[in-house]
Amino acid sequence: MARPLTKTQLKTLKTMAMPLKPLLIIGKNNVTDAVVKQAAGLLAQKELIKIQVLADTSEVTVKEAAEDLAGQLGATVVSAMGNRAVLFKRSSRKDIEHIKLGA
Repeated sequence: MARPLTKTQLKTLKTMAMPLKPLLIIGKNNVTDAVVKQAAGLLAQKELIKIQVLADTSEVTVKEAAEDLAGQLGATVVSAMGNRAVLFKRSSRKDIEHIKLGA
């Protein structure tokens, strides 16, 4: 298993995530297998993704959804605030530019 991210690395990822638009929207069906599969593909391609939970239709909070997804995917919850969360997972793909976090 990958070692946990440091506070500095998390801060760097939060800063990088600020301009991102949500690529994954969780609605009334909550975290389904299809959502997990889509998130896995997005993380493999981008490493850092923002998700949005539709509070008026979803039965889970953004924190619950983020932790559920992260647990199933082996990702890290970078932040979960309001109705949006940010997930990070180092991709094993060789054809993408990887996020450099330092030590």
